[in-house]
Amino acid sequence: MLSLIVLLVVLPVVVVLLNNVLKEANAITGSIDRITAAARAGSKDLDAAPLLLTTQQQVRDTVANVAAYGGSLDVIVDDA
Repeated sequence: MLSLIVLLVVLPVVVVLLNNVLKEANAITGSIDRITAAARAGSKDLDAAPLLLTTQQQVRDTVANVAAYGGSLDVIVDDA
């Protein structure tokens, strides 16, 4: 009798639960694919990071040139 109750009550519940777990596990693969694509796109953006060192040096040079130009203007304007 107990075996029959287990067979008729517990087994269908276990099957439904396992089926739901399988559906959710399959749904995760779509999210993983989207995350993978986003990570690849993000890593391509980082390929230009070494150029920042060149840009920083160019900014320093530009600031130095502007400061020198401003100093020259100060001398010219004071003389006039």
